[in-house]
Amino acid sequence: MTPRRARSLRFTVALLLAAAFVLAGCASTARGAKGSEAPLDVVTLNLWHDKQDWRHRQDMIVAELRTLAPDVIVVQEVLQDVALPNQAQVLASRLGYDYRFFSVDAPSQARRYGNAILVRGTVEASREVKLAPLDDYRNAGWVRATVRGRPLNVYATHLHHTPEGGAIRAEQVAGVLALIDATSGDVPSVIGGDFNTRSDTPELAPLAAKFIEAYARTHEVGDANAVAHSTLNTHLGHPPERIDHVFVQRDAFRVVDARIILDRPDAGGAWPSDHYGVWVRVMQSDVSRR
Repeated sequence: MTPRRARSLRFTVALLLAAAFVLAGCASTARGAKGSEAPLDVVTLNLWHDKQDWRHRQDMIVAELRTLAPDVIVVQEVLQDVALPNQAQVLASRLGYDYRFFSVDAPSQARRYGNAILVRGTVEASREVKLAPLDDYRNAGWVRATVRGRPLNVYATHLHHTPEGGAIRAEQVAGVLALIDATSGDVPSVIGGDFNTRSDTPELAPLAAKFIEAYARTHEVGDANAVAHSTLNTHLGHPPERIDHVFVQRDAFRVVDARIILDRPDAGGAWPSDHYGVWVRVMQSDVSRR
């Protein structure tokens, strides 16, 4: 082989090796992007409407939420009245979040009561439905939001409250699932709310087929009514019970952590609410749900 041909062969081999390296890198990047995960932090909290000193409680809640900086906040017992600006709107304004408020009360009414969803992103669409039976005055709300550059469905609800009302809650859960079926599309979904029952009760079982209850996934709960896991504030006269939950879609999220928040009084003995909040962190996959 002549020196010229040898140099030409070495050059060709070098080009082929370089091309193979580039292609391998592209394939690896594509695989990494497809399977990559992004964190999503969600909080649910019952605000206790305007009980006690709302202005002071509001400051306590805002301080904690600023520290946590969750991507999604779902709140219940949200009130507005003639002399009371909408509590969700106030929180959203102070935190710099977009929000939607949902109420069975007519928009023309001065006094309206309901639930809200706040997102550290942009709300693209929303809808609300009244839940049966209508004389229980319950609803469910939905937003399609862009959070961390990704589309996300968020649902909020607050179910019937009596211990013997499991059949009513079951009917309301069916209404929530119907809203999800009508709005979720192929976008991952999370649900937050005051369900007024433990997550292992029969009325919430239909949620388990498609959703994971995040707190239970990360804790050896044991006795679900144990004080350590209660979301009802036992210092304000409630029995210990874990009734506030965040559910995340099974095939879209991996639960990383969950804990009880807003569960301490301030130096003066004031509490943020008569419920504690629940904070969860999940990892969202890029892989589309099937």
